[in-house]
Amino acid sequence: MRLSYPPASSYYAASIASSATLAIDAAKGHRETLRGEHRTDVVVLGGGIAGCSAALHLAKRGYRVTLLEARVVGFGASGRSGGQTIFGLAASQKALIDQIGRDDARRLFDLSIEALDLTQSLIREYAIDCDYRPNHVHVATKSRHLVELDDWARELHEEYGYTSARLLNRDELRAHVQSDRYLGGLIDSRSGHLHPLKFTQGVARAAEAAGAELFENSAVLRYEDGPEVLVHTAQGSVRCAHLVLCGNAYIGAVAPTLARRILGVGTYIIATEPLGEERLQSLLPSNAAIADINWILDYFRRSADHRLLFGGRVSYSAVQPPRLAESMRHRMMRIFPALADVKVAYAWGGFLDITMSRAPDFGRLSANVFYLQGFSGHGMTLTGLAGKLVAEAIAGTAERFDVFARIPHRDFPGGRLLRRPSLMMAMLYYRLRDLL
Repeated sequence: MRLSYPPASSYYAASIASSATLAIDAAKGHRETLRGEHRTDVVVLGGGIAGCSAALHLAKRGYRVTLLEARVVGFGASGRSGGQTIFGLAASQKALIDQIGRDDARRLFDLSIEALDLTQSLIREYAIDCDYRPNHVHVATKSRHLVELDDWARELHEEYGYTSARLLNRDELRAHVQSDRYLGGLIDSRSGHLHPLKFTQGVARAAEAAGAELFENSAVLRYEDGPEVLVHTAQGSVRCAHLVLCGNAYIGAVAPTLARRILGVGTYIIATEPLGEERLQSLLPSNAAIADINWILDYFRRSADHRLLFGGRVSYSAVQPPRLAESMRHRMMRIFPALADVKVAYAWGGFLDITMSRAPDFGRLSANVFYLQGFSGHGMTLTGLAGKLVAEAIAGTAERFDVFARIPHRDFPGGRLLRRPSLMMAMLYYRLRDLL
C-alpha cells in the first residue's frame, strides 16, 4: 500500500509564526524546486532530521551536498512527532544482545546516549530555538509495570552504568504528573522534549549555512546505480558519487527492498487550547515529558505557550481513525478528568517507520548507496546521530555505522496486500494485553 502524505496542518506548523527566526524564513517562501541537470558529491533523499543531519555533517567535511525533499523540510515524522528525546532504542537491550551480541548491544546503547548529547550540542552550536526542556518520565499504569520499571532501572545502573535514570514511587511521581492513574515511574534527566518542527528546520538552516543545497517539492522518482549515481526528479536530475536514502515510511518505489522491511504506522496527537501557565503547571509541575509503557501508549507534555500536547493511538491500517480529536480527548480525560471544559484546538497525525524487530535499519544497498530507516518511534534523537554516522561512513570511517548495519532485518510477512491485515490481527493481542 502506498502511503499518502498526511495533512499539513498541525500545532507545530501553526506555532512557527510565533518564532521570529522561522517567521522570517516563512516570509521568504519555500526553498526552490530542483530543475535541470546537476552534479554534486552526495545526494540526500529526505528533509527530516536524518537527512538534514547527514547534509550538515557531510557539508562540514567539505562535501558538496544536495538534499531533495518531496514536500517541505520537516513535513513528515520529524516535524509532527511527540517531540520526546529519549535514551535507548525501541528494541530492548536483551533483544539486541540476542541478535548481535553483548558487546555490540552495549555500543548501540552508548550511541543512543551520544545521540541525546548531539541533539543538545546542535541546539547550542546553531542557536536553534526549539523550546527544549529536560526530563522525561516513563510511568506505570499497573502493578506489573512497576516490576518492569524496577528491572529496567537495575539493568541501566548495573549493566550499562547509566545513572541519570532513577525510580520514582507514587508520591514522588506527583512532583511531575498530577494524576491518580499512575503508580510510579522512571525519570531520566538527560532525556527531555522539544518542538520537533523548529528543531528540524534549525538543523536544515545549519546545513545550508555549512554549504549544502536544499530543494523542496522535489520528490525523487528513481535512481540509476553505478560508479556514479543518477537521481531523477520530475523536473531535474543529479549525478553524484554517493546517495543517502532517508525516505523512511515514504521510501516506496524508490527502493522496494527497503520498503518491504518497514511499515508506516499512523500515530496521532492533539493540542488543547492554551490553558495558562498556572493551570498547566498544576497538572505537570516539573514540565517533564510523560509516557506510559503500554504497547499502545499515551504520551504528553507541556508546550511553550501553555497547551497540553497529548499523543497516543496507532493505526496499522494507514487510515486515520474517525472522530480523531474526540477519541484523543477521551484518552486525555482518563488521565486528567479536570480538563472536561477544555477544547481541542489541533488534531493531527503522521506515519512513523517501524521494523519487525523495532531495531533501527541502517546499511548499504550498494557500495555508494546508503540508507537510514526503521527508527520505530525513537527517532527524535537517533535520527540526528544517524546522519552523523552516515557522514563518517562516506568519509571512510564506517566502524560506528556498521554496528547498526550488523543488526539483521526481515521483510514484514504477507506481501504487499496482506502484511497490514496480518499485523493488525497481531496488534489485537498486544491491545488486549494492555487492557488486561
